[in-house]
Amino acid sequence: MKLEKRDYDAIVVGSGPNGLAAAILLQQQGLSVLIIEGKDVIGGGLSSAELTLPGFTHDVCSAIHPMALASPFFKTLPLAEHGLEYLQPVLAAAHPFDDGTAAILDHSIHKTADYLGGDAKTYTSLMENITTAWPLIDEDALGPLHFPKHPLAMAGFGLKALTSATGFVKRFKEKHARGLFGGMAAHAIQPLSNLSTTAIGLVLLAGGHLKGWPIPKGGSKFIAEALAGYFKSLGGKIETGTFVTSLDKLPSAHAVLFDVTPKQLLQIAGHKFSSIYKWQLERYRYGMGVFKVDWALDGPIPFTAEECRGAGTIHLGNTFEEIAAGELMTSKGQQAEKPYVLLAQQSLFDSSRAPEGKQTAWAYCHVPNGSKQDMTALIENQVERFAPGFKDRILARHTMNTEQMEVHNRNYIGGDINGGILDLGQLFTRPAFRWSPYKTSAKGLYICSSSTPPGGGVHGMCGYNSAKRALKDIFNIKIR
Repeated sequence: MKLEKRDYDAIVVGSGPNGLAAAILLQQQGLSVLIIEGKDVIGGGLSSAELTLPGFTHDVCSAIHPMALASPFFKTLPLAEHGLEYLQPVLAAAHPFDDGTAAILDHSIHKTADYLGGDAKTYTSLMENITTAWPLIDEDALGPLHFPKHPLAMAGFGLKALTSATGFVKRFKEKHARGLFGGMAAHAIQPLSNLSTTAIGLVLLAGGHLKGWPIPKGGSKFIAEALAGYFKSLGGKIETGTFVTSLDKLPSAHAVLFDVTPKQLLQIAGHKFSSIYKWQLERYRYGMGVFKVDWALDGPIPFTAEECRGAGTIHLGNTFEEIAAGELMTSKGQQAEKPYVLLAQQSLFDSSRAPEGKQTAWAYCHVPNGSKQDMTALIENQVERFAPGFKDRILARHTMNTEQMEVHNRNYIGGDINGGILDLGQLFTRPAFRWSPYKTSAKGLYICSSSTPPGGGVHGMCGYNSAKRALKDIFNIKIR
């Protein structure tokens, strides 16, 4: 059936990694696609700026990208031809302990296991199985709930992934493996006793072994610029500086895909939705927020554990038990005195980020959603705990609480950078319980943000999956 003439075949509202991925897939099929971005610059959470001092480039939101190279969609795109260069740290990640030792995440499973003492054999067997299976199941694992292409491999992963981190960690007996896994699982931004928290830990570990945890040279904004550059090379159009608050403000199109969370989607198009779909969106749950600090430093962070000095990412939380207790406390609206801190030191591996002889560092901790508490001192105390002398190297700092995070990116509701809590109740049924989570109840309207499967992270798969659905529904184009 031939479609009637519209201004565009499809419009994508929002230019985060998911909006850009959706727009690219649609444009690749020969459609006319427009991206509308509210801010003056594209990228959403993919942004970089001189936040502290001139010459120091900081990533405003996302910084390290474990899923970028592993993304089933992004890895098919010629992003290097559009200026994107990834740099690999010596170690993907390190996890220090109070006794001065550390666990590491190396590209090599066996080198990682060398730091895990009596748990080395258990870890090696686990990760060899998962990294072997991952190329077979990655697109299914990073998509909506459906019958997988490789059911046995998917079942083997899923039976582990859907457990709680507190249950799964019992297979490890010593603090190094337990702490390493706890730091990974805590990226889920929820109590580690929740079912499915094992999933994020296993995916991050597998990504480190298969593709590393890369750093985009020059800043995270170059990922967005490469995606946008490729999109425009296909004939796509981008308009910035226009926040969409109503469907009436949009040009005509056969399909509109929204890279927004349910809160904004209801404001923009709620009057078009069925009562049951609207009811589900109104009950969508957001998770913990983050408090973030960027530093300009007079030199490298003086970590006690030498391994941390060569890692792109550092998880500061000591033991599994300490991390789990802090995350549970924060989820209940309280604040841990020793919060779990995620820290990145991009300039160690990217000299373009800071003046010669100087360094940058980036860190955040989890806080109750909407919290305005200043966590600067607690975060810096955690860094100092594992790197005595760190505070003496601070030249300047820039902080963002949950409110400021949401001002920067309207998808960060209450500082939630995952687009909604990723617990078992919202793992595959985000943002609503539907056959396709990307379809709204209104014909031609779709949601493509991290509020859909598989959730947060710079992988573009929420946008890719949403665009696949729109192509099938509206344009009768099936993408395998």
